[in-house]
Amino acid sequence: MSKIAIFGANGTIGSRVLDEALRRGHQVTAVVRDPAKITKTDPNLTVTTGDILDPASVAAVAQGQDVLVSAVGGGDGPGHIATIKPSAESLVAGLRTLGEAAPRLISVGGAGSLRTPDGKQVWDAAGLPEFLLQIMHAHGDALDFYRTVSDVRWTNVSPAALIEPGERTGAYRTALDDLVADAEGVSRISAEDYAVALLDEIEKPQHIGERFTVGY
Repeated sequence: MSKIAIFGANGTIGSRVLDEALRRGHQVTAVVRDPAKITKTDPNLTVTTGDILDPASVAAVAQGQDVLVSAVGGGDGPGHIATIKPSAESLVAGLRTLGEAAPRLISVGGAGSLRTPDGKQVWDAAGLPEFLLQIMHAHGDALDFYRTVSDVRWTNVSPAALIEPGERTGAYRTALDDLVADAEGVSRISAEDYAVALLDEIEKPQHIGERFTVGY
């Protein structure tokens, strides 16, 4: 079993990742700003505080872990701009201080930069509101940064165009940079099955140093 630390473990996606990791028997450290928000108890769960925007805090949390998961969000558009790429830079900076002892990094990405069947990207669709474009491009900027990194083992996991709480089926399909959609052109994934895919990647690494996406 792996030792997994999760930043943003009380969010919509982070909480599902935490549940899935515990379900599989991993040792999990939930890293949050307010420990009182984690009400779950489990013999394999530790709750601690940490600041993802502080490389020293990242390094302290990451010490002794096998995998570091970033599931932080930013709320609105400006919040994502202030959080997503800066947190990617802080995570990499913190892990670099640990050298070869650094855990693997898996970050929750966005769908905006994925290619659509017409050869464009999701964020090129007409009529998208500004706040959503800000969120999409914040994740795109973080991915661009990760792709410059070769000395930290990173993976970026983009969800389908629609991700929301739902059912855990254990079924999903993956791609690299192309949006995963069903026969009707609908691109979606439950947060629960997204967490299944992320934990599968932890247990059987296939995408170190690249982005992949998951959908039905």
